[in-house]
Amino acid sequence: MSAGSSSTTRAGRVLGGTVVASAASLPTSDAELEASLREGLAVVEARLREAVGNTDPLADATSRHLVLAGGKRVRPMLTLLGGHFGDPTRPEVTAAAVVVELTHLASLYHDDVMDSAPTRRGAVAAHQKWGNNVAILTGDLLFARASNVVADLGPQAVKIQAATFERLCLGQMRETVGPGLEEDAVAHYLGVLSDKTASLIATAGRFGAMFSGADAHVVDAMVRYGEDVGVAFQLADDVLDLTSDVDDSGKRPGTDLREGVPTLPVLYARRAARAGDPAAAAVVALLDSGRLEDDAVLAEAVQRLREHPATADARTTAREWAERATTHLDGLPAGPARDALATYAGTVADRVG
Repeated sequence: MSAGSSSTTRAGRVLGGTVVASAASLPTSDAELEASLREGLAVVEARLREAVGNTDPLADATSRHLVLAGGKRVRPMLTLLGGHFGDPTRPEVTAAAVVVELTHLASLYHDDVMDSAPTRRGAVAAHQKWGNNVAILTGDLLFARASNVVADLGPQAVKIQAATFERLCLGQMRETVGPGLEEDAVAHYLGVLSDKTASLIATAGRFGAMFSGADAHVVDAMVRYGEDVGVAFQLADDVLDLTSDVDDSGKRPGTDLREGVPTLPVLYARRAARAGDPAAAAVVALLDSGRLEDDAVLAEAVQRLREHPATADARTTAREWAERATTHLDGLPAGPARDALATYAGTVADRVG
């Protein structure tokens, strides 16, 4: 998407190259909190664009590619929300929000290469446009930019960022290798999601509370909330790959199936097939047929899996993780920020409704 586009994205509207979050994308009806989040996200957006700028024309184009494509900006939003348990105006809160989004963007360049994804956020994936090597190096470049920003936040922040980056890498590695012969595939997958997705979401909330000067128990609650809501978020995406249409999700139904991603409905279906369920066995046979490039075969696989109890079970599991996330909010100070976190977890659960 070009900087001057006036198209609507899932994160909001793009006006003059700046993403403006829509009211529906903010999990609060409190006018003061909403205004603060909008202002904070606008600053984050401007700093993101500044952080990815480069004097080299190619590096500048590739680094800006996903920033300009938009996005939900969930991680910086959670950082800003965490900041409202202390002083949200501290500049470190905004800087931390930039760090987590830069880290997320960097990981997307790598993910798309590994998954051979053709598009990202409605735009052609970077590796499709510039090749795998340039896409991987762009991800590395953005990780370096995130490190540069986090260095100004002090040694504790650097250590947290390093530990989070380690979990991102380990999660991707475990996903690539797959479960061991004696390892439960579902438990393995949930562990992958905990590292690959939830770790950065937890760090986002942690940074916000920590740099706002919030109490230690608040910081701990934000970490535990982020770990659980992060898993719930990805599990909801698993279900949406089967149940939504392209206008709602921005992704064609069955994309994960075609790419061979072991989502939770698939894992539940495989477990049911091993237990002797003939309907699950029929689904698994389609998934393993090697014919999912055929649109008709893919559509049949999506329909059968959508109608199988495996998808309903995955939906229930996603809701359970979202509900568990809200239990960590009990010890937080009452107010709009805590309400917004509860609303966001509920929104994640509603996505699978």
